[in-house]
Amino acid sequence: MRPPIASLVALLLVVAALTVIGLDGIHSAGIPQAVLDGEQRIAADSALSVRTAIEAEASTLRRTAKAYPATSASTPTTALKALTSGRKAALGRVLLDARTGRLLATGGRTVPLAGVDAARTASGHGEIPPRLVTSGGTRQLLYFARVTLPAQQDDPDQDQFQTPNRTERQWLLVVSEALPALTAYGDGRAAEVLDASGTVLATAVDGAASPAAADRGLSAAAARAAHRSGADTDASGSLLGAAAGSRRTVAGWAQVASATGPGETDDLGLLVLTARAVPATTTATDYSGFALAAAGLLAVVALLLGLTLYFCVQRPLLRLYLSAGRLARGATGGGPAAAEELSRPVPVHGFGEMARIGRALESLRGQLLGQSGPQEFPARRGPGSRALAVAAVLVVACWAVPMIFVLNRADTATAVPAPVLADQQARTEIAAQRIRQSLDQSYTDLSAAVASLPGRSQADQTEVLRKFAADHEQYRSLYLLDRSGGITLRVGGSPLRTLVHVPGGGGITNVNTSGRIPVIAAYAQVRAVKGKAPAAGVVLFGEIDVKALNSILPRPKLGSVWVTDRHDKVLAASVGYLAFQSLPDPALTRLARATQSAPGTAGTATSAVHHTSSGPSVDAAAPLAQKGPTAGLGWHVVTAEPAAALQIPAMQAQQRTMLAGILALALGAACLGWLHVVVIRPLRAVAVLVGRLAGGDRRTVLYPVNHDEIGSVTRSLELVRQALVERDRAARSGHAAGPSRSPYQNTLQR
Repeated sequence: MRPPIASLVALLLVVAALTVIGLDGIHSAGIPQAVLDGEQRIAADSALSVRTAIEAEASTLRRTAKAYPATSASTPTTALKALTSGRKAALGRVLLDARTGRLLATGGRTVPLAGVDAARTASGHGEIPPRLVTSGGTRQLLYFARVTLPAQQDDPDQDQFQTPNRTERQWLLVVSEALPALTAYGDGRAAEVLDASGTVLATAVDGAASPAAADRGLSAAAARAAHRSGADTDASGSLLGAAAGSRRTVAGWAQVASATGPGETDDLGLLVLTARAVPATTTATDYSGFALAAAGLLAVVALLLGLTLYFCVQRPLLRLYLSAGRLARGATGGGPAAAEELSRPVPVHGFGEMARIGRALESLRGQLLGQSGPQEFPARRGPGSRALAVAAVLVVACWAVPMIFVLNRADTATAVPAPVLADQQARTEIAAQRIRQSLDQSYTDLSAAVASLPGRSQADQTEVLRKFAADHEQYRSLYLLDRSGGITLRVGGSPLRTLVHVPGGGGITNVNTSGRIPVIAAYAQVRAVKGKAPAAGVVLFGEIDVKALNSILPRPKLGSVWVTDRHDKVLAASVGYLAFQSLPDPALTRLARATQSAPGTAGTATSAVHHTSSGPSVDAAAPLAQKGPTAGLGWHVVTAEPAAALQIPAMQAQQRTMLAGILALALGAACLGWLHVVVIRPLRAVAVLVGRLAGGDRRTVLYPVNHDEIGSVTRSLELVRQALVERDRAARSGHAAGPSRSPYQNTLQR
């Protein structure tokens, strides 16, 4: 019985200590930690967009070079023109001999090749990552791709009867481009791309102010922080800048590097720095006083419960244990010692079961001495130990329930700072940009495949689409439609489309409105070429695997992300969902519709704090695209992040207060339940058995169940029962032979 009581006191004291530790560490500084974390994540999201753009450019150039139909008669000039004709962002391009580094063809601006060893670059294994170079005082990116030509004879004068020595030729394509366009989201936010030394390479500002320009030390500080990160290539962090009046600059930085292993941008040393001036909090909130008061009250409750259980349960039970053992020794022993054991009355302590057992033991002592006969005892009279345990739980609940439901409750309307809400909106816009980048790239890739279909036989077209599908894993199915909407050629899985239509132009669309899997597809027209065989179809469709879209939605601390169509039905999500279901909360649906400022307009992002069953939620919505292949779809990106997951002081105080109350109530109930199982319930059973024994029941054998104090009491009562049976048997035998005294009375007489 000692462990449950000691555990109750010890665990409640631990909860009191945790309450002090948890709440004492919450202080509302001038800039909440949630604002700093939000700026850090915005920088990380922006860095991801830059990395995705660089990797897309590099992979597109390599695929173009790989698909180039080179022949032994191809000239460098025509090859360079064909390889780079569709690259509008290219500043300059050159074609080099991969073995000698000799310049074969050039186009556009001069490509800065200083420090580029063409032979060594082309001879390496794997893909050639982009490089950051300087040209005319500006920094540019160089993209590389190998172009392999068919084998030809090295020595044209070689004897025709000798075995010809034929080797493949390889060219190195180098394209210079400016850094990817950078976009800043959020009014007054500036975004910059920095090199490893902290030099600004590109800048974007949303609004008129540029907080980063006002505090140039942030760039150098971000570069130093990135350098200290060492091998952590995708490191990020936050910084505090200068204060101007009641506002202070908050900055976030992140490296443009892969988070999942070695990537093409790891060696570029690029950083993204975002900064924004936010209002500083003027009123400080300290929860240390509340923590000490709550912890002190719980400590008092723990000590009072411990003392109450000690005096009302533990000590009376120990005395019953000693009294039962004394009766058993007196009943089974002999001589003066046994008589002495039986001569002392059994003290009655406590209440309820303890008192009933004590009175029954005293009656049994009198029966052993022959001074009294069986005596009936009522089964129950008044509250017992169970009522004491329930009262103890209620006492703990009186402390815990206000902590869970009343104290330190955050106000939904004011708990979330305005900068945190603005950061959620900005991150939602960045998520929309990331999804738009993916869909636009899918359309661009499909358009490149369509350009190679006209004038080819159906077998050649099938081979082209097979190679395209192998290089672009996001497509689950590729097929050509004729003018009636029938499929004339297919590569990959079975189409999931249910809408049979032949659209004009090209872009992104969804080809079903029901089913288990939403189907998003890119499509492009196949142009006809005069004098050549017509294509097998007029429109090429590429169904995009929804898993590929779902995989780019999750971001740390962005919460749940959904992509919805113009009817607010879910097409993709970062969490489990059903196809074409509505958003999980009507407030999210209203928020998505609010992005459409007027019919026919592109719409603007919006955000709000909504109260849900689990607490406040920071929600935002943004239109997917305002231009490009997805502009006319009317799709939205909606995000919802529980405010409890953010480092907001009011929410942290509410969480930790609730946690302390839940822990206290759970641990208190567990310990008192433990006490009920191992002490109170067996004690109630013993009270019933000893009452029957004192009332004359000599047939019920008392079996000890546990090896503890109550088990010892049960064993002692069984010995007393056996002694009473022997006494009754001896009394019946003596009555048949003549009157005789009880052996215990004889012992006392002597």
